Amino acid sequence: MKWTDFDAIIFDLGGVLINLNYQATVDAFEKLGGNTFKQMYSQASQSNLFDEFETGKISSFHFINRLLDLLPSGTNANQVAHAWDAMILEFELPRLQLISKILKEKPVFLLSNTNDLHMVKVRRKLSALSAQPLEELFTKVYLSQEIGMRKPNPEPFNLILQENKLKPSNTLFIDDTQQHIDGAKALGITAELLQGELVHHPFFS
Repeated sequence: MKWTDFDAIIFDLGGVLINLNYQATVDAFEKLGGNTFKQMYSQASQSNLFDEFETGKISSFHFINRLLDLLPSGTNANQVAHAWDAMILEFELPRLQLISKILKEKPVFLLSNTNDLHMVKVRRKLSALSAQPLEELFTKVYLSQEIGMRKPNPEPFNLILQENKLKPSNTLFIDDTQQHIDGAKALGITAELLQGELVHHPFFS
């Protein structure tokens, strides 16, 4: 199958359109001292901190201060924000060109589990490469912190399908996380796990 066989395409953001390096954030937090990032992440996860941040239930200020509570005294908010954002790398121009090509023929949507801090850096990275803001590259952008829903739960997928009158089997979803792929497939969406470079994937090459 090819992308031309579908009525619409939904793309993930991180790891699909923009490069990520999760280890960079792990390393940055561990340089701040105290608990290892894995221990800190575990403590914060138990309190639903990351879920709350990515669904817009708490502000960036609240998020940073909650992380500061888990770090050594003397750590400041800017250090936490920089460590959190360290995973955000670069967009690749061919990927953006692919999105523009597809958009000329059919609806293209963005669905991302993300947060306010990361999106500031993402938009800055995009502006360095493209004159178009994120919202002009897609038919519509769905960000978890704005819609209050996260993958792999069915709600964000159903929102896109219902708002845009899409048939699941005629909709293609591209993501780099297996659990998100499984969530989409459970609704009948044609979902493909991206394990290499987007523009070289058989659907798009």
